[in-house]
Amino acid sequence: MKKLALLATALAMVSGSALAADMAVKAVKAPPPAPFDPWDVAFGSALMNDYVFRGVTQSNHKPSVAAYFEPRYNINKDLQLYVGAAGESISFPNRAAAEIDIYGGIRPTVGMFAFDFGVWGYIYPGGTCYNAAAVPGSGIPGSDASCAVSPFGNSDPVTGGLPINGNFAKKNASFYEGYAKVNVTLNDQFSIGANEYYSPNFLNLGAWGNYASITGKWTAPSTTFGTSGVGMYVSGEFGRQWLGTSDRFYGTGPGTVFAAGIPEPSYNTWNIGVGFTYKVFTLDLRYSDTNLSKGACNAFTSDYTARVATAGSVSLINPGGFESNWCGATGIAKLSADLTAVSNLK
Repeated sequence: MKKLALLATALAMVSGSALAADMAVKAVKAPPPAPFDPWDVAFGSALMNDYVFRGVTQSNHKPSVAAYFEPRYNINKDLQLYVGAAGESISFPNRAAAEIDIYGGIRPTVGMFAFDFGVWGYIYPGGTCYNAAAVPGSGIPGSDASCAVSPFGNSDPVTGGLPINGNFAKKNASFYEGYAKVNVTLNDQFSIGANEYYSPNFLNLGAWGNYASITGKWTAPSTTFGTSGVGMYVSGEFGRQWLGTSDRFYGTGPGTVFAAGIPEPSYNTWNIGVGFTYKVFTLDLRYSDTNLSKGACNAFTSDYTARVATAGSVSLINPGGFESNWCGATGIAKLSADLTAVSNLK
């Protein structure tokens, strides 16, 4: 009887172990995959000591603030549709209140190639006109009753344009561009890119504009600053802005060579900088410059701060010889925060 009892106990232990092992395999069940949510929203803001666009200050070398909001729809992991709105504080010759950007496009990704195709609109509300000749009935593009000489208009009674330098500025500087971009991720640290923008009427000058550039970026290994969470990158860009001939509003005056409009000066621009990232924040420190002379810069920008005129800056498109520092070398410090709903609000 003792032998039978021991045998029964051993069989129970063996069968119990086998059952437990069998149950462990059958009990573990993989969780269902998370449902795919195609919608996302990116948004952010920035504070910078100078708002520079393609090598030219948009804020008279003064501080500027910016913000953006961009809803996105991911058709799949490699194809994204987006629209967006942004705003920047500026200091333009026509005294526009701000820059408002409206844009949209599509971002396909093919392997290491990230493409971006779209249209970008630049809107400058609240502008005023400075060109005493551009009054209704004159036939000059951009004509407006406010272009007349003050006190009934805005133009300076002595210069016929902006005070001191006589530069002209249209009430409306708004325009749009179509663009195509590609960024190539070579590995975890290196990427290169190319950009192409075209506008049939750049800054509403009456001149077409074409901008092309190449970019490069090196991202430091994530362990560069230990476990602090701080990241770093070095990036740069070299570009060229081609410009056509303006309309009569920016002509050099009746009887002159360019009375019907000036050939806007095309130029090269470049920048290089280092950035530091922490969570959603980025501090970018950058050097920017162009090859535009001070005289050509004045002719292109209609700089309202240009007060110095020299014989060396007199040209057919800048007959007054006034000089602008809006296109020269400058340093830019920019602190920004960028978030997405999927990554930061869940």
